[in-house]
Amino acid sequence: MSEPEQPQIYLVTPPEFDLGSFPDRLAAVLDTHDIACLRLSLATRDEDRILRAADACREVAHRFDVALVIDTHVVLAKRLGLDGVHLADGARSVRFARKELGPDAIVGAFCGTSRHDGMTAGEAGADYVSFGPVGGGALGDGSQADAELFQWWSEIVELPVVAEGGLDADHLRRLAPVTDFVALGEEIWQAEDASAELSALIAAMAGGPA
Repeated sequence: MSEPEQPQIYLVTPPEFDLGSFPDRLAAVLDTHDIACLRLSLATRDEDRILRAADACREVAHRFDVALVIDTHVVLAKRLGLDGVHLADGARSVRFARKELGPDAIVGAFCGTSRHDGMTAGEAGADYVSFGPVGGGALGDGSQADAELFQWWSEIVELPVVAEGGLDADHLRRLAPVTDFVALGEEIWQAEDASAELSALIAAMAGGPA
């Protein structure tokens, strides 16, 4: 019996970063790891800041043939020619994003812990749904996405699923068999050597030491 495939890595930028140094840190990670997708996820609402960060990340991502999506900003994704958008409001904006960005764009939807929202997002045309947080903080209602949710999804639904939020080595070991992608951001960027930290988490996901 063959071993199940490992989840792919979905990389998320820090919520704030230095444009002078982050592109080199990002390039070091993309140069040493196979990354499926990069999400620009900034805390700021400053459009100029977002535009400059998007330009910098796109240059690095496309150099390594990695798709770049942006959190929430459908209009900016279209304006900047990015590969797609990650929506934070479940299924609500999926049809609009698909209409605006076209059939070839990546449209993902964060659905918290709601199976119903995930199913609805898929029916509306999402390319993937993400559930979380898995660890760390909880949603406003105190809920977290547990392994049972991903197990259920993997058995019932074909649409790719992403696990995100507070992922540590133990979470990755448990979720590896039942998720298609794992979204890692602050989990690696807080380390001095992000590439080495990612290597350690990938090893843990494969059942190795943390």
